[in-house]
Amino acid sequence: MLSKNKFRGIYVATICPMHKDGRIDEEGLTDHFSNLINYEGIVGFLINGHASENHLLNRDEKRRIVEIAKNTIGTQGIIVCGINCESSSEAQLHTEDALSAGADAIMVFPPFSWALSLSTKMAVIHHELISKVSDHPIFLYQASIGSGYMAYSPETLTELIQLPKVEAIKEGSWETSRYEANRRLIKQINPNISVMASGDEHLMSCFMIGSEGSLVSLATIIPEQIVGLDKAIKNSDLNSAIIFHQQIYPLARAIYGTKPAGFATTRIKACLKIMGRLKNDNVRSPGHNLDQKEKSKLQNVLKDIKIL
Repeated sequence: MLSKNKFRGIYVATICPMHKDGRIDEEGLTDHFSNLINYEGIVGFLINGHASENHLLNRDEKRRIVEIAKNTIGTQGIIVCGINCESSSEAQLHTEDALSAGADAIMVFPPFSWALSLSTKMAVIHHELISKVSDHPIFLYQASIGSGYMAYSPETLTELIQLPKVEAIKEGSWETSRYEANRRLIKQINPNISVMASGDEHLMSCFMIGSEGSLVSLATIIPEQIVGLDKAIKNSDLNSAIIFHQQIYPLARAIYGTKPAGFATTRIKACLKIMGRLKNDNVRSPGHNLDQKEKSKLQNVLKDIKIL
């Protein structure tokens, strides 16, 4: 098991390749993992996250993805597995599956129903019940400011970061001022927690404020640029950081800043197909592929930032 406070650096939030009928493309997934782990500076993966369409996967599929990740990368990188369940008891089962299949840590996503209503006690109970079935580290997930009550209030966040097995948080507020406020709160109460920036459009400003790293889906497309930005900021090399940011920002806007925002994963897959890193860009229903007009826009962005 990992020792405490080892969560640093850049993790790729991976996608899940699909066949046309919606089945997981296991060969494509193996290739996806194999390709990304070999980039210098990538320390691990966040699998079964939102970019992996975790809300559309069943329990057996999620476990199988962990198995493939473990079989593919072995001890080359750290595997953080997302747990996204409405029911706490179901989340316990998914946690047991993930850890027995080889995950090093879990990330507990706030259930989507929490967008409408949430109490601090509910959030604490959910995380406490999950922590009962494992001694492995837990990542929290701070949702975006536009996600309703899924975005934890300072009061809720204060309680969650004091749970014994919580060691890190993916801070996805998607607003620089909120990121800084949450980071300051966390470091004041529990300075040992790794605060990982997640707002792809705001990575440079978040890294400059302070970050132990990132778990980011944009690294599926431009891992070298994400790693380079992180390294440049840590080395106080502002000129290099700006160069990396000039590549990252237009792509981040095209993927995450274009409506509907829920098509981010679809756009990532389209980019990977355009680049020849993915055989097809299928997503699971009710999602659907992009039209040719938007694919052309993504292709143009990739050319503009000199990736394609």
